[in-house]
Parts: sequence; C-alpha cells; structure tokens
Amino acid sequence: MENKLYTITIFSENTVGLLGQITIIFTRRALNIETLSVSPSAISGIHKFTITLYAAEETVRKVVQQIDKRVDILKAYYNSDEELVFQEIALYKIATDKLLALNTIETLIRNHHIHILEMNENFVVFEKTGHYSETQQLFEELSESVGVLQFIRSGRVAITRSKVERLSDMLENIQKKFEQEA
Repeated sequence: MENKLYTITIFSENTVGLLGQITIIFTRRALNIETLSVSPSAISGIHKFTITLYAAEETVRKVVQQIDKRVDILKAYYNSDEELVFQEIALYKIATDKLLALNTIETLIRNHHIHILEMNENFVVFEKTGHYSETQQLFEELSESVGVLQFIRSGRVAITRSKVERLSDMLENIQKKFEQEA
C-alpha cells in the first residue's frame, strides 16, 4: 500500500486534554503528524481539528475510527486533497538592506502574491498564502537570494468541497430523529 497525504478533520467540543488524547492515537501507531490546526468551526460551540499525515488509506481509516470512538469527539472524517479546498500561510522575515539590494522586489511580490505585513529599517515581514509547494518554493528562493532571518508555516486549513460542513448533516439527522421520537 502506498502512503499518500490525507487530511483528517475532527469535530469536538473544546475539551481540556483532548489534543493529547488525539495525538496519542497517532503515537501508538508510529504515525507522524505533518500539520495540525485547531480552531472554532462554523457551528457554534464546536471546534475543528485539521490534521495531515502520510499513510496508507487503510491505516488512516483505522485511525479515524479509533478517534471517532472517543467520547469527546462528535465526528471524525478523512479526505484526500482532491476532496478539499486547502491552504497554508507562511511568514518570512528578511533583512531590509538585503531585500532593497535586490533589483527584483516588485517582480518577487507580484509573482508570489506576497503581502508585506511589516517593514522597518531592520527587517521586512512577508506573508504568503498557498499550498506547501508554493510556500516552500518562496522560502528556497528567498534563502538563496537574500537569506531568511525567520520563517514559520502554519498547519493546513481545509474545507470540503461539499455544500455544507459534513458535521452539519450529521447533526441535522440527529435532530430529526430526536424530533420524531418526541
């Protein structure tokens, strides 16, 4: 079985210690988390974990089933890249004098769709949003041309290509069942 990049989405209430419980599932299976992002979801009171990892689909399916069994988890899903719209954000700190010595600053900014977040006499901070390959390409280009003082990349943020959040459908079905029983 070939390892592929999968994105696991987990919905839960904001419970203390839940992240540790989730990560131990990966640790026990000797799986490395590539990226991790946690934030409130579109549904009030529900948080969304977005985790990426390289693994075989069967392994990912088993991990998601195990996560889904946790009491504090509302629902967990996994998706391939084709089923998602996703991005990462990267920040790059560059020495101002070295950047100004470049004759191609405008071209660099236009070609990479860079936003300047801060600029002062000592440094410039660029923001680049895109896929991993795009943010990495800019990092390599800046490293070679002017040097990068600091660099950070976020975890993946992703939404499914479906019309609504998958959890919304599940919660709606539960609500309908509850109303029918009442």
